[in-house]
Amino acid sequence: MGCAATRQLLRRRFTEVTVQIVSLLRSLQRLSKGPFAARPTMQDWPGLIEAYRRWLPVSERTPVITLREGSTPLIPAPVIAERIGRGVKVYLKYDGLNPTGSFKDRGMTMAISKAKEAGSEAVICASTGNTSAAAAAYARRGGMRAFVLIPDGYVAQGKLAQALLYGAEVLAVKGNFDRALAIVQEVANQYPISLVNSVNPYRLQGQKTAAFEVVDALGEAPDWLCIPVGNAGNISAYWMGFNEYKAAGHSRRLPRMMGFQAAGSAPLVLGHTVEQPDTIATAIRIGNPVNREKALKVRQESGGDFMAVTDAEIIDAYKLLGSGEGVFCEPASAASLACACAAGAASAATERPLISCPPTIVGSFSTAPSLRSVNFFVSPTDHAIDDK
Repeated sequence: MGCAATRQLLRRRFTEVTVQIVSLLRSLQRLSKGPFAARPTMQDWPGLIEAYRRWLPVSERTPVITLREGSTPLIPAPVIAERIGRGVKVYLKYDGLNPTGSFKDRGMTMAISKAKEAGSEAVICASTGNTSAAAAAYARRGGMRAFVLIPDGYVAQGKLAQALLYGAEVLAVKGNFDRALAIVQEVANQYPISLVNSVNPYRLQGQKTAAFEVVDALGEAPDWLCIPVGNAGNISAYWMGFNEYKAAGHSRRLPRMMGFQAAGSAPLVLGHTVEQPDTIATAIRIGNPVNREKALKVRQESGGDFMAVTDAEIIDAYKLLGSGEGVFCEPASAASLACACAAGAASAATERPLISCPPTIVGSFSTAPSLRSVNFFVSPTDHAIDDK
């Protein structure tokens, strides 16, 4: 066969194949408009242990106890940003969308999974609300018993109702949270039962994943992280997460860590234990935080600080979140917002800017009965003040 004939045959074959492809595409187009049209599908989030397995102290032997926690949204908060000023961008890390309504689910999936791996049949915790609900839910999920000690009269009733519904055995003790925590620590030391308060290192391992999600969403660590502080576990966990992600090259900087406490329960601000802590924000009504030393180290390493806010300011911020942003949270979560707004106002009255422009603030929120939890962050900028 000559060259001309070969070229003619190839052109004919090419034309035939092209016609077949066009016909196939038209058939697919008709199907896409008919009863067999492909529908959008929601990605199946596996829970934070599977999503961040290589970052967590788990192995193939670890039974993963999960309620598909994590993957909570960053919600823009333009009203709050305008209130703070200086061109900031504000986002709320809405951890109230976790299964039991708070960030405690992040820590509890790890704590319960590791307790199950160790052969524990029961767990115990002290709580003013969120921890009790998370511990009870995950213990039930893992086929374990949960014991909860609460300070009599100082607990979020909705969260207590959750714990009871999940089958927890709840005991009220006279005294505050610190007294309840001392009792459960003593019990865990004497009996084969796992303590799942934030003194448990696996709690912080789970909670650090919130920092991963913030960086994954923003593409960089925020300039500032503003977060309410009670037992000081979460601020320590976030710092751990930001450091690990930066070391792995997922971010270029570390945020300045700002911890906020209620004025009537501010041991880190005052520099000493508060024997009778008192605040409407039950989740941070803690006078002797067990993670005090970790939190002090976070402040020093990040160049951050601790600040106090009154109950009246907390309620004002609580209302602002709802009426201004359409976000509902518990009073403790609003503490960081109250201080962030105050800090922004103070910054505007001085020559020294709060943060560089245009910065972004992100917050992380938790809930009491139906009260959600939030924390604030300042988003990444190219020229942060006092760059670390």
